[in-house]
Amino acid sequence: MHSFVWLIPLKSLDADGQAIQLGEAAQLELAPGQSDFVGDPLRMMLAGLAEESRFPYIVESEGRAVGVLTLQSGAARLAGWTDDRSAWLLRGFLIRREDQGRGLGTLAAQAAFREAGRLSAKLGGGEAGVVLSVNEGNPAGQAAYRKAGFSDHGAYLGGAAGPQRTMYRAFGAVQRPEGRATQSDPLVKRL
Repeated sequence: MHSFVWLIPLKSLDADGQAIQLGEAAQLELAPGQSDFVGDPLRMMLAGLAEESRFPYIVESEGRAVGVLTLQSGAARLAGWTDDRSAWLLRGFLIRREDQGRGLGTLAAQAAFREAGRLSAKLGGGEAGVVLSVNEGNPAGQAAYRKAGFSDHGAYLGGAAGPQRTMYRAFGAVQRPEGRATQSDPLVKRL
């Protein structure tokens, strides 16, 4: 298992930095069948840069891009949540094929949760947590989110790839995988 991940916020980079990171996103390979659940990594990052409510990130570990994710405000209903404004939507989240099964999904989901909390504090949006939807046919993804502190909030039938599970994690005390609460986690870093 890798010891940490970095989230590289694309909107904070200059044009050259964005081009380098977008090139990394374009090289991410999906596992067989993964494209049924997530979109093209490069297109997801470009959409994130073009829309004000989206915050796209490259997930990096050991000096290389291993995935992508986007946090979006005002869109929580896309994951089956009851309203759009009370939670950040974690979307377009993927770990490349060769790095799956190493715990990076859990670490990146924890990092995304912490980043959403920072964005809420900075932007004053009033979100109380992070919501996502994960396909019912993706038990590994569901397990990774549970390990990252997300809880299942029921079925969501609005997903384009079939039945989904809505998962949510409220802001508050951070839980380490061992169950001990802490204010910061050295396993997850942000650039």
